Amino acid sequence: MLWQRDDHPGGLRDLLGEFATRGINLMLLQSRPTGAGIGNYCFCIDAEGHISDRRVAEALMGLKRICLQVRFLGSYPRADVRPGGIRPPLPGTSDEEFVGAADWVARCQDGRF
Repeated sequence: MLWQRDDHPGGLRDLLGEFATRGINLMLLQSRPTGAGIGNYCFCIDAEGHISDRRVAEALMGLKRICLQVRFLGSYPRADVRPGGIRPPLPGTSDEEFVGAADWVARCQDGRF
């Protein structure tokens, strides 16, 4: 569950961008009025992946940074796993690629280009 800090153009895009950037497919997106006035909504999002996946964890960290409130309701395995599991991540969005990018940034920060 996500609560925006304020209602502004592109606000929902900012929230969804945390998932899109990391190649995370959304299974459910619902908006609900908060009762705090026009334009104040919270969003219920169900995403493909598990919190132990680096890209899912990083999306949640990004959301925690930009949202007024993030309520994590849990992470569970898919009930309809097909042979071979869920679809592979988009190029540049696998856990290994996120680890590699983080290592590269750490080397740059240490002056080891």
